[in-house]
Formats: sequence, structure tokens, C-alpha cells
Amino acid sequence: MELKEEILNKIISRAAELFKKKPEELNANTNFEADLKAKSVNIVQILTVLEAEYDVELNYMEFKRKKTFGEAAEFVASLLDG
Repeated sequence: MELKEEILNKIISRAAELFKKKPEELNANTNFEADLKAKSVNIVQILTVLEAEYDVELNYMEFKRKKTFGEAAEFVASLLDG
């Protein structure tokens, strides 16, 4: 599985828990704010999972600027690929 896809799946999995959704209802085009009304605390909860999983420190403000799950996954993957 491609790294970006793996990260996307982690974001979807955590968001499904947080927002009481089925994972199949979420995808790369899911918008954090428009679709889920995500608050800062929700973004941090997703970030924390990714940081723990990939042993990386993510910049909150940069991550928060990403509108969709796909953009967020791309951002994290680009950092990990170096």
C-alpha cells in the first residue's frame, strides 16, 4: 500500500471514531470543516494519532490549512518521504 493511502486510511479511521461516522462515508475528498464541522481539538486528535504512528512531529498550523483528508495525507506523506 502506498504511504499516502496508508495515512489517508488512518485519518479516515480516526475521523470516523471522532465524528461517529462509518469509515466508508469518508474519503480523500472529505472536507474537515465543510463536511464534518471539525474543531481545533478534533484536528489535534487526528494529528496525535499520525504523530504516534509515524514517529514524526507535525506542524499544527500547516496541517490545519489542509482542507481535505487527501490534502492532509499528501502533506504528511511528503514530510515522511523527506
